[in-house]
Amino acid sequence: PPATPASLAAQLAKKNPAAKGAGADSAAAAQNVGPLARLLTMPGRLGVALRDTARMNALLRSPEAKAILPPNLALLWSVKPTLVGPQEYLELNPIKKTRDGQAPVAGEVVADARQDYDQSGHPEVSMSMNPSGAKKWQRMTAANIGRQVGIVLDDYVYSDPVVQGEIAGGNTSISGNFSIEEAQDLANVLKAGKLPAPTRIVEEAVVGPSLGKEAINQGLYSSLAGLLIIMVFMAAYYGRAGLVADAALLFNMFLILGVLAAFQTALTLPGIAGLILVIASSVDANVLIFERIREELDHGLSLNDAINAGYSRAFSAIFDSNVTTMLIAVILGFFGTGPVQNFAITLGIGVLTSFLSAVFVSRLIIEALVKGKEISKITFSTFLSRNLFKNVNFDIVGKRKIAYIFSTVVIVIGFVLMYLQGGPNLGVDFTGGRAYVIDFNKNMVASDVADVLRPAFKGAGIEVKQYGADSRLRVTTSYLATDESQTADQTVLTTLNQGLSKFSADAPAIKSTSKVGATIADDIKRTSVLSLGLTLLGIFVYVLFRFEKWQYSMAAVIALFHDALLVIASYPIARAFGLNYEMDQIFVAAVLSVIGFSMNDTVVIYDRVREYLRENPKLTFAQVVNPALNSTFSRTMITFTTVFLVVAVLYIFGGETLRSFSFAMMIGIIFGTYSSLFIATPIILDTYGKKEERERLAAGEDVADLTGGTPTLSRSTVS
Repeated sequence: PPATPASLAAQLAKKNPAAKGAGADSAAAAQNVGPLARLLTMPGRLGVALRDTARMNALLRSPEAKAILPPNLALLWSVKPTLVGPQEYLELNPIKKTRDGQAPVAGEVVADARQDYDQSGHPEVSMSMNPSGAKKWQRMTAANIGRQVGIVLDDYVYSDPVVQGEIAGGNTSISGNFSIEEAQDLANVLKAGKLPAPTRIVEEAVVGPSLGKEAINQGLYSSLAGLLIIMVFMAAYYGRAGLVADAALLFNMFLILGVLAAFQTALTLPGIAGLILVIASSVDANVLIFERIREELDHGLSLNDAINAGYSRAFSAIFDSNVTTMLIAVILGFFGTGPVQNFAITLGIGVLTSFLSAVFVSRLIIEALVKGKEISKITFSTFLSRNLFKNVNFDIVGKRKIAYIFSTVVIVIGFVLMYLQGGPNLGVDFTGGRAYVIDFNKNMVASDVADVLRPAFKGAGIEVKQYGADSRLRVTTSYLATDESQTADQTVLTTLNQGLSKFSADAPAIKSTSKVGATIADDIKRTSVLSLGLTLLGIFVYVLFRFEKWQYSMAAVIALFHDALLVIASYPIARAFGLNYEMDQIFVAAVLSVIGFSMNDTVVIYDRVREYLRENPKLTFAQVVNPALNSTFSRTMITFTTVFLVVAVLYIFGGETLRSFSFAMMIGIIFGTYSSLFIATPIILDTYGKKEERERLAAGEDVADLTGGTPTLSRSTVS
């Protein structure tokens, strides 16, 4: 320290412009002078009462204090308060600064530090340095014998031991009135100090209040519209049972919002998108149950027996589909960042509450309505749906080769277009850079603005497009993308404003900004690929566990990978028709959501195939695959309709922020439904079913001829 606490306090008191007089010592100064010195009340040391630290910080930042304090002096707080009598004080440590403001001996020279004991058995800290640090330490200790050395981390003084003598070799013992815990903490601080960890902003977003309010309203209104559409559809299709499903759905919504509120989870726009997906999955569970109940009623069961059988038979499919969706939510939660994590949290909570509301709440209501009644008014169909999808008998697997060719052609076209367009249209999340949403007072042509801004950004990548309205543009640039400093942020903003100055008559106003550093962009790309890979691996393992044949797992993963490729290919195809959507973090969430939706469909079909094989052991996979696909066709189409309607509403009314997500979801729902019917199960037929039938025929088993038409399936009664 350049001065003793008493002399420094007196100096502060004497030179304070608010002083009423001068004093020779700190006690007199504290009594007779202005506010700065009056706070220095720690007995014998330079410090203040713990309650006065905020006032001291404010005073030390004042111009008067800066004029008084020597330029080579830094006043740093101790990390822990000191108890003097009944009062806690926080000490201010006068630290001598070097010309460059750096510590004479920095933390990277510390080779090791550990808690130890001195000759008297008291805790101390043993520290060793590398050769370079040992030389600096020797010079520093030799020049400061009898003085204190501050051990500082993040501008807090953790210890200020007195130098007893010159220390050569870099091995040092720091003793004092330490407890074991304090000595361990100090050792950890010394070791942590050798890890350079500069803080820099790698991702940030600033949204103006008007734009944020508009986006939130669009998301909420579209969600409510989607919820209303589903409720009307369920009531129109299933009658009074549909009203029960609507009640369970509303219960589910209140339960989700309650859990989100309990955990203080913010409901962002991606969270709203996750909520819509949850609504759809909740309805899907009810559709599965109601379709099974209708099947049991068609087979002649009484209403009570049909309800019991419907819930029992649908349970395994509901359970498996919810587990696969939860798997996606967990993977997104661990490896996603920012908005993707919020989407994952909402989706994960929604999966649990949907399972509860569909399997238990709706059953309680339905059983209460039919309990003790010979004739119940509850219905599971209306005049609109009574004969819909009845006696469906499509030769779905017979069209599988056409489906294989169609999918291959679409994927190839998409990726060829992507190559011709200069690569995928990646968003700032994946490329790094800065994006700005700008409002004008009239409709603007995006290409005209881009032509003006391009020279200002010195050839760096720039994209300008309409964003929700003809008078609103989104400008994305990679200019200075690798420089994540605040200076670079200001430089890019200044460059943008200079370019926009040519449109000053159109009153350009920046409504929101976002930035993703190049480092975090690489991380996002890596975690996105990892998330997709882990999702497919997890589904492979789970399907193998549940269905006990690797062909089921392989077919499911191929179909899901097929869905992901088709969604990716749809973006350059849409771009060729003037629909320019970016691939960003939310796009990754959409792809994984599509995988979850498609897997739900596939699991339902797999479950029906397994059921038919168990109840008809003489039949082969090849013989039950078409009946299984046809028997689940009504459920597949109803679920597709409800989910597609919700996502279509989100696409139309959800605003530009969610448009890329909803576009990917719409494409994914179409192809996910298609792949469940024409890709996943037919692949099992090609890899396992034909082989099984040949083996059983060769063994002389009693197996019906596949070419002899659809076999008659027997079924057990579940009560």
